[in-house]
Order: sequence, then structure tokens, then C-alpha cells
Amino acid sequence: MSRKSIILPKGTKGRARAHSGSPWIFSNEIRMDEAAKSITPGAVINVRGEDGRAFGTGYFNPKSLIAVRLWSDDCDVAIDRDFFAVRLGRALALRSALYDRPFYRLVHAEGDGLPGLVIDRFNDTLAVQIGTAGMERQTETLLQALDIVLKPKTVILRNDAPSRTLEGLDSYVKTAKGEGQRIAVEENGARYFADLAEGQKTGWYYDQRDNRAFMSRFAKGKTVLDAYSYTGGFGILAAKAGAKEVVCLDSSAPALALAEESARANSVKITPVKADVFEELERLKAAGENFDIVLADPPPFVKSKKDLEPGAKAYRKLARLAAEVTAPGGFLMVASCSHNIPQERFAQECAQGLMRAGRGAALIHQSGAGPDHPVHPLLPESAYLNALVYALD
Repeated sequence: MSRKSIILPKGTKGRARAHSGSPWIFSNEIRMDEAAKSITPGAVINVRGEDGRAFGTGYFNPKSLIAVRLWSDDCDVAIDRDFFAVRLGRALALRSALYDRPFYRLVHAEGDGLPGLVIDRFNDTLAVQIGTAGMERQTETLLQALDIVLKPKTVILRNDAPSRTLEGLDSYVKTAKGEGQRIAVEENGARYFADLAEGQKTGWYYDQRDNRAFMSRFAKGKTVLDAYSYTGGFGILAAKAGAKEVVCLDSSAPALALAEESARANSVKITPVKADVFEELERLKAAGENFDIVLADPPPFVKSKKDLEPGAKAYRKLARLAAEVTAPGGFLMVASCSHNIPQERFAQECAQGLMRAGRGAALIHQSGAGPDHPVHPLLPESAYLNALVYALD
């Protein structure tokens, strides 16, 4: 097999983690000579040390800070249809052991040995999100492997994540197979609707599945505010659990329309409110209105490291405002999907927000994404979701 190699110089220090098995190799860890720069972005390469040590098979992009993402710790591994079929089959076996129904995240990038790839499964429909040049070059091979392993009726490529620009990739949404971009989702015994072409990310957020179930335990007979509700994931499950009032608050009219449709499908009632969340929380506070349960699951406030300080302040403010409209003896959940804010910093900002609201609180639950979002043990930063649940005085 004739394949170009990326070389790791002797004595590479600093952020270098390849020696301990990390699947990421940064641009400042490799010999970025003319030979390396001439390699086509996304090309499959071998990684070797200057001493000849084999580090594995990966793909390379000289334009990216993460210059190499490894497929395997063996060199000269064939990245073909069979390779993908084996990895997909392994991912499917894990989800089949976890869930009775075929609604879950099927592939979670490095956690499933498929860097740069996310696949959400909605029965016989797949939403595929490719984030790197290396995976983009494998699109047709991937689709062939999916037909072998799952034979899906519909495959939608949701290749419109902003991070693709860092890899030099275009943004697009395309139906690669079948038809029908608006689908039903089954989760926690509820039925939802999602738009896989126009909705956020892949159209649905499976990562909050377990947190939705946890919060629904408190809902019977309670009033609930689902802030940043999107299509009503938390709110509708709370309504099914017996909440006496559920308000779904979001700035997106199409998302709220799907939430209303989902509510009807579950024979429950919600009150949709289209508004900016911070402005509406301020209004509720001024009006003296509160809720027994407040759920705040915002979009990422810290999209990059340069956003850390303003984003941290935004989480603090959100926790304060949400606490101020939580009734005495109520429950508050604040979540972050920003992997660029450390878990400890996020918890600290939320605690500061509660203090500024003048509320006593006990942290009763702390969790991340569900088990269909596995994390590579040497990439702790990819565990992006943090959800904190407080019982308020």
C-alpha cells in the first residue's frame, strides 16, 4: 500500500498526546514541511515517529489546528466500505443493547471510532452530519456501508455546521437517499416531530433524553417553564407526567409549531411563547410570576475559547434570572452544551447566579449526555454537555 506519512518529530512536547493514545494530533506536533503541506486536505495517511514508530492510520488536513484524526493505531489500515461497516456494526450493537426502539445517536464521532462523523437515527431515517475534510472524502463509502448495515429508507446529509469552515468545507443540506425530511421521534414514551432539513443541528437533541426523564419525575401537579424549549422536548414530557401547566418558551416560531403538534400527538396541552428568553425572564420577574419547575437549556454561549468570559457571564445571568422565577421549594435545571467552558467553571457561574438571586439551593443532580453519546477516554473535552439540577429553598 502506497500511502504518505505524517512524521512526529522526536521530543514533541506541549500538547502532544499521541504517545499516550490520543486520536488527535495537533499541527504544532507534526513535521509541517513542504511534503506535508502538499498533501490533499482530508487524505488518508499513516502517522509515524521520526524514529519509525507507527502511530496509526488517520486523515490529515494542513489547514486545521487538529491536523490529524486517527482511525486506528495501526498503520496501513484500509479505509473502505468494510472498515465502515465494521465500525457501524459495533456502534449499532451498543445502541441495540441500550434501547428497545431505533431512536438514538448511532454514531458519536471519536467515541465510536469514526472521527468527524455524527449520525442520529430516527427509525428508518438517518441524519448524517460530517464535520471534517477527511470524513467528507469518505461520504460515498460511508453511504455504501450504511446500506449494508442498516438499509435506511432516507439519509439526509446535514452538512451545515459552522465548524466546517475551519476545515475548508462548504455548507449544505442534501437528501442523499429517499425522501421525507420531517419525521416522528419516539423518546421516553412520548412522540415528537422534527424537521431534519431545517431544524437545528441534526433536527433533534438525543443528548438530553435522560435529563428529560429525570426532570419529569417532579412534574405531576406542577407548573413548568421550558426555556429554550426548541420543539418541546422537556415540556411535553413534563405534561405527559401530569404537569398542570407547561409554558414552552423559544425564539423560533417553526420550533414552537412543531412543539404544539407534538403536544397534540401526546394529548397534552402546552402554552407556546415566542420571545427572547432573557427578555421574557425579566418580564416574568417584574410581573411576579413564577413556576414550580424551570428548565433552561440554551444554545452554546461559549462557541470558541475567545467567547469564554462573555459566555460565562451569560450562564451566570441565565442562572440568576431562572432562579428568580422559580417558586419556593421548586426545581431548577440549567444546562450547557459549550465544550469550551470547563464543567467546574460552568458550575461556578451557575452558583454565582443563584447567590445573586438570593436563593438557597442544593445541587441534587449533575449529568451529561446519554450513553448513546460515548466519549473517547483520552478526549475528555468532547464530553460537551453539562446539566445541573437544583432544589431551591
